[in-house]
Amino acid sequence: MSRQGPRVRPSVRGVLGNWRSHDAPFLTKLRLTARNNWTKLRTRQRCCGNPGQPGC
Repeated sequence: MSRQGPRVRPSVRGVLGNWRSHDAPFLTKLRLTARNNWTKLRTRQRCCGNPGQPGC
């Protein structure tokens, strides 16, 4: 397993910025957040591969 560097906790400002910048209905944002967080947990990485989407 490779080291990814120091852990950086997401800021509230960053999370809200992702939600506000993505133009989609609330339920779609919620679905994307769940999907992207599941991908991050499953792959044990800090990014899901979809930068700019909610949850990434």
